[in-house]
Amino acid sequence: MDGLGMLLNFLLVVAIFPSCYCIDAITIDQSLTDVNVLVSQNGVFALGFFSPGNSKFKYVGIWYHKLPGQTVVWVANRNNPIHDSSGALSISLDGNLVLHNEHDRKVPMWSTNVSMERTESCVAHLLDTGNLVLVQNESKKIVWQSFDYPTDTMLPGLKIGLDWKSGLYRFLTSWRSVHDPGTGDWSYKLNPNGSPQFILYKGLTKIWRSSPWPWDPAPTPGYLPTSANNQDEIYYTFILDEEFILSRIVLKNSGLIQRLTWDNSSSQWRVSRSEPKYIYGHCGANSMLNSNNLDSLECICLPGYEPKSLKNWYLRDGSAGCVRKRQQTTSICRNGEGFIKVEQVKLPDTSIAVLLNKSLSSTECEQLCLGNCSCKAFASLDIERKGYGCLTWYGELMDTVEYTEGHDMYVRVDAAELGFLKRNGMVVIPLLSAALNMLLIILFVKFWLRKMRKQKVKKKWTKRLLSTLVADDLVESRQPSDTPFFDLYIISAATHNFSPANKLGQGGFGSVYMGRLLDGREIAVKRLSQTSGQGMEEFKNEVLLLTRLQHRNLVKLLGCCIEGEEQMLIYEYLPNKSLDYFIFDHSRISVLDWRKCFDIIVGIARGILYLHHDSRLRIIHRDLKPSNILLDADMKPKISDFGMARIFKEDEFQVKTNRVVGT
Repeated sequence: MDGLGMLLNFLLVVAIFPSCYCIDAITIDQSLTDVNVLVSQNGVFALGFFSPGNSKFKYVGIWYHKLPGQTVVWVANRNNPIHDSSGALSISLDGNLVLHNEHDRKVPMWSTNVSMERTESCVAHLLDTGNLVLVQNESKKIVWQSFDYPTDTMLPGLKIGLDWKSGLYRFLTSWRSVHDPGTGDWSYKLNPNGSPQFILYKGLTKIWRSSPWPWDPAPTPGYLPTSANNQDEIYYTFILDEEFILSRIVLKNSGLIQRLTWDNSSSQWRVSRSEPKYIYGHCGANSMLNSNNLDSLECICLPGYEPKSLKNWYLRDGSAGCVRKRQQTTSICRNGEGFIKVEQVKLPDTSIAVLLNKSLSSTECEQLCLGNCSCKAFASLDIERKGYGCLTWYGELMDTVEYTEGHDMYVRVDAAELGFLKRNGMVVIPLLSAALNMLLIILFVKFWLRKMRKQKVKKKWTKRLLSTLVADDLVESRQPSDTPFFDLYIISAATHNFSPANKLGQGGFGSVYMGRLLDGREIAVKRLSQTSGQGMEEFKNEVLLLTRLQHRNLVKLLGCCIEGEEQMLIYEYLPNKSLDYFIFDHSRISVLDWRKCFDIIVGIARGILYLHHDSRLRIIHRDLKPSNILLDADMKPKISDFGMARIFKEDEFQVKTNRVVGT
């Protein structure tokens, strides 16, 4: 009797909670719900409902079926989530694939929205390529496919670009965060103007661009890129020459565009390529970035040009770019001018360039450019190995980069510049060689002296920091600080020259910027304003404390930057902003369920306990508020902003202050 009772209870549980099962198609009679998944023929991909990260919302998406975890490659209702498990994806009477909330079937949450010429029943299949297709039953015609509407991922066979006939514009857009697949700030698009190129945008701001078309095949084993540029379409795609390799291109919510390959031995994705390594227009107009020396981001004026701002140029800030030499006194229009060859570069931004007849030779291209006084430069391109195309520029030459696999470009220079090279061509080489050697020696000595001077300044600065503590016994026992110091040009490059697009917020101290170092680390930069109410004492206080306090619920200080009047603190970047971002917004507060709120409270309490009792210094924060509680990717709290903090001696319980502080 007991055994029969247990069996009945088991059957009852199964009936109430059905297990997830697989289907091979979505038809007029068979829907996709929260308890089943649509699996491709060989089990490579699956389509179903999922909740990303710590989100409570439901989305319909495609992911790798056999891999551990859930690597999502496409999302249907990315901007319109379902709030519970009542969603259903089905075929409507007009043949479209429609997502409904069962509580309200009148208004679809998402639809393929295809107008069909003939009324015919349709069926949805998921292919082993990861492409979800809607097919008419009788004609077998594909009337809609997910590859035409990518989200943040490019799979093998998916075309990024423009279909001139259908008007389809396929491009990638990032997720908002790992918890929200909604349309983010970053997009990766093909720009068809001039000679086509791919551009990475943050909002409407250009952040990085690829080399212009024709795109040469990348020398990556197993990875075969293909492209086309004709009257019907222009696109870029790739295929894999081995069936069992898994590879994809992803636009991260951090703004990185990465090529990833699955490593079976470690069961994780390996990054085989990542961009950007440098920022669009870092060196300004009419100059060139030396990409082979990214640690210093050296800028070089193009032939016939000189720095627009010598002061900034010598401070390694090339954002002002270069201007033409002798532009007020010497004409470059039918006045003996010519061209200087610049070898192996990523050609300047071609969106404002003109691609002339693809059959023109290099000599014909030069004559065309020379005959137009507005033509600044030209390049002769090998078009699909079938002939040469002529590319000409008539405006500023933006974003030129030294590139070992690049093209040659010819820059227009005036007669004086051209005549100097021709007249001294046989003499210039040995003279330049000797002068260059001498220059290198001088630069080396100057660099060495500068480095030694910097070390002395850093030691002096550290000593000044230590002297701010009032506890004599602590001062006597303290060791020299190991705080890393960053050069200004490194922080400037990481934040796109403190671009407004990178600005995270602003307070009484100044502004905070998001940045990315050349090694890929994401940082938050607090830049002290010259008019800030927060002075040097608060700045030193924060550096001194955070270099000696280490706890998982305290923000981590990576270093600081002090050059001239610039004073900056560099922290770890925490993607979920601060606590006030959520608790004071009615739409965002739903993300914080009771469990998360409890964990945040406990984390803050642990941080305060550490400051008051467990650290080697007794610290009173004095400015604890929601905006100073930062949240990491897992919504773990970290206490920040120690500018107002006060150090107490072990036997002290109250002290006097000279001013009103705190919140």
